[in-house]
Amino acid sequence: AQDAPPPAPRPAPATEPASQEPAPVPTTAPVSVGGQAAVYANCAAARAAGAAPLHSGDAGYSSDLDRDGDGIACE
Repeated sequence: AQDAPPPAPRPAPATEPASQEPAPVPTTAPVSVGGQAAVYANCAAARAAGAAPLHSGDAGYSSDLDRDGDGIACE
């Protein structure tokens, strides 16, 4: 007599996480202030948020971040 193959493993049941806390808000993004986006604290924060380079008129742009004054910050 031939041995029967072992039964296929059952997939694990999907479970919901015990806590449904919202994801934390990144601290590197500009914060909205009075409907306007505030500027990034520095170029490292803009780069970490994936926003660099920032152009004049972009949300989060500041001339303080534009060393050479060409309208493009954190280049």
